[in-house]
Amino acid sequence: MLKVGIIGLGTISYIHHLAIEATGLAEIVAVCDINPATQNDYPDLPFYTDMEEMLDQENLDVVHICLPHYLHVPAAKTCIDHGVHVYLEKPLAMSYQEGRELADYVESHDSKVAVSFQNRYNKTSQELHHRLKKLVSEDNGRVLMVKGIVTWFRPESYYEAEPWRGRWDQAGGGTIANQSIHTLDLMQWFTGQELVASKGKLIQLTDYAIEVEDTATADFTFTNDVHGIYYATNAYQENSTVLVEVVTNEGRYVISDNALYYYADKYGQGHLICQDDIFPSSKSYYGMGHKLAIQALYEAIINNNEDYISVADALPSMMMIDLLKQSSQSNQKVNAKELL
Repeated sequence: MLKVGIIGLGTISYIHHLAIEATGLAEIVAVCDINPATQNDYPDLPFYTDMEEMLDQENLDVVHICLPHYLHVPAAKTCIDHGVHVYLEKPLAMSYQEGRELADYVESHDSKVAVSFQNRYNKTSQELHHRLKKLVSEDNGRVLMVKGIVTWFRPESYYEAEPWRGRWDQAGGGTIANQSIHTLDLMQWFTGQELVASKGKLIQLTDYAIEVEDTATADFTFTNDVHGIYYATNAYQENSTVLVEVVTNEGRYVISDNALYYYADKYGQGHLICQDDIFPSSKSYYGMGHKLAIQALYEAIINNNEDYISVADALPSMMMIDLLKQSSQSNQKVNAKELL
């Protein structure tokens, strides 16, 4: 059994806890948080308020980093320096350049670092990705365009409970860095193309006392003239279903309400292909991907392979976010080569 530690005992850490146990490959042996009160959640485990102390005292194989965004890369590097593998919550970093620096750091060390883009492991995502790869590689088909829509709700109390969530220098963004980053990741993953340029806008629709945007829209251009349209907001009144559409030269696929549909023509009836397994809690929109994403890293450690979502895999999402930020500030289309 792999020995696991968790750093950061906020909301998302409980999802990690359940997923770690569900893999059957690891056990949580230590936890860490700067707030001593969180020890009450793990009364039977060694508890630390200092990450370095935990890494020095415990013989850990893997650490799950569930910290505020601005601490992701520094904490990951510290774990790597201690020879520990890392499962890193999204976003990868605060910027594309910081993510690139972490990718280089991983390359020069032996630790594996996986990034939590667990939605890639949903049944709908896996099936669609498989079909698109087959279409392009075997049938000489083409992906033409992709669309992502996220209409969710976050009350002002969400930001008041953890003030870092509303700050640019600590969160790196609102919905783009926290809620809808998974949709950005899926959009570029499904296209199979590299990002070329983006034009978009970040705005606030709510009257909350926050710095970051709660709403974002963008047009993305990928290689091979693939286009993407993206809209996300935290200003809706509920967490509505995420919609992802991929249009090919042979038809279109739609993921909605945790199901994948295929439409052979523009006005025809959709054909249900598969449905996601649903996470049994109020966070049902998370899906079951956390277990599979975490399990992939654990199996890669045990079997010494690279079959997990790596830092390099997560870099395109950071590029999409950075281009969107720059475009919103300049009100102009921004080319990806400007970040490289």
